[in-house]
Amino acid sequence: MAAADGRRAQRQARPQRVRPIERWRSWRRHHRQSAADSLARVLQQPTASLLTWMVIGVALALPSGLWVALDNAGRVGKTLDKPATLTLFLSDATDEAAARAQAASLSERGDVRSVIFRTREAALQEFAADSGMDDLLEGLAENPLPHLLIVEARDDSAALLGQLEFELAALPTVDEVIVDALWLRRLDALMSLARSAVTFLAALLIAAVVLIVGNTIRLTIEGRRDEVLISKLVGASDAFVRRPILYTGLWYGFGGGACAALLVACGTFILRGPVAALAATYDSRFELTGLSLVDSLQLALFGAGLGLLGAWLAAARHLRDIEPD
Repeated sequence: MAAADGRRAQRQARPQRVRPIERWRSWRRHHRQSAADSLARVLQQPTASLLTWMVIGVALALPSGLWVALDNAGRVGKTLDKPATLTLFLSDATDEAAARAQAASLSERGDVRSVIFRTREAALQEFAADSGMDDLLEGLAENPLPHLLIVEARDDSAALLGQLEFELAALPTVDEVIVDALWLRRLDALMSLARSAVTFLAALLIAAVVLIVGNTIRLTIEGRRDEVLISKLVGASDAFVRRPILYTGLWYGFGGGACAALLVACGTFILRGPVAALAATYDSRFELTGLSLVDSLQLALFGAGLGLLGAWLAAARHLRDIEPD
């Protein structure tokens, strides 16, 4: 009888093989429990959690708001007419026949779309109509304006337009060349500089968010030190102990990203009216646009990813220091 009981005890003490499906179910169950428990812990401290969300939200709202501003500025630039035109002021010694011959010659170039010839008399009449100084100009002894050639290039890229400007300025009949779209090229260069600056600022603030979450998770780990010790004493793996902490960082990041989307939406709503009033003074129907619903969700998920990254770094650093004696 005793021998039979001993054999039965040995069979019961023998380790049982766990099927993969059971492992998967257990792993999934623990993820659900960890996510729910972490969210409950975050909500149990509403003041501290709200402050953390707001700090993360401000850090993410700054670059997001700047990107929204740049996007709207880009939309304004696209609505502007960008003719790749060059105005050629011919020399005073060039008569009308020579000017027309020069116009015909330029129109045959492969990099020129069209050439418009404007006589000095037509240029003076146009200037008088635009300036409103008809009486003053009528008193001039002679017309001070030269003949003009308005050249439209086929390509509006800065490099090719600059090359065309250089070649036309070298013509003997041309006294001066003015690129009408020069200020627009400068605006494009300024926009490119602004995008680089915003990208650099966004990288700094993203690093700040990771550090904020990491410091918050470090305090969370210290507050749950006894719980972590007990879990490790009963044989819990590092992944098992780390999982609730990672979900805590995820919830902090998600809430911060949602706050950032809300702040950008509030800023867009406040500025929409003044921007529309300013656009109306230029006879424009431009309207300021903010983040769409999809963009707001992506910002919240991006914040969740940053929170998860910060929690992972903090957990990897501080959980190693908590080991049972």
